[in-house]
Amino acid sequence: MILSFALWIQATGFFTWLRGSGYAYPIILSLHMVTLTAFGAMILMTDLRLLGLAMRTRPVADVLDQLRVTKRCGLALMVTFGVLLAGCKAEEYYYNIFFRLKMTTLGLLIIHSLTFRRSVYRRAALMDETGIIPGNAKTAAVLSLALWITVACMGRGIGYIEPPLGIHAALRYLCGGAG
Repeated sequence: MILSFALWIQATGFFTWLRGSGYAYPIILSLHMVTLTAFGAMILMTDLRLLGLAMRTRPVADVLDQLRVTKRCGLALMVTFGVLLAGCKAEEYYYNIFFRLKMTTLGLLIIHSLTFRRSVYRRAALMDETGIIPGNAKTAAVLSLALWITVACMGRGIGYIEPPLGIHAALRYLCGGAG
């Protein structure tokens, strides 16, 4: 069922055009990498502040609050570009273990965000008042770093896995070409 969806989505006119474009696809790939880098830098700054390893003179609330909107925008752009890239090669990604691991890790990051939102990220002002960064905030930061590093590594790994031979036969058949 997932493979059928992957075959269908990449065979749509939009993703066929995008995949074959000499300009659009490379631009989207580049924008995905640029937004990943910028977003990753903001995550790194936030997590290092929670660990007390950077920006110690800045209040935790300032660091978290000032980056919150920018991180959300960066995440939205990064995911949008990622979806566009995935739609272009959905069948290949279906077979790619690194892609599957990346998606699984992104799912874990959603759980991380929901788990620590109230207890850490919404309580930054309290950390500033007490002057103590609690253990759960440090745990959230370490997990965040580990998960985002895993996402980046799995993303890099995607390009190094060759798709199984002959997987495009079904796509050629769906598009009306010779099988």
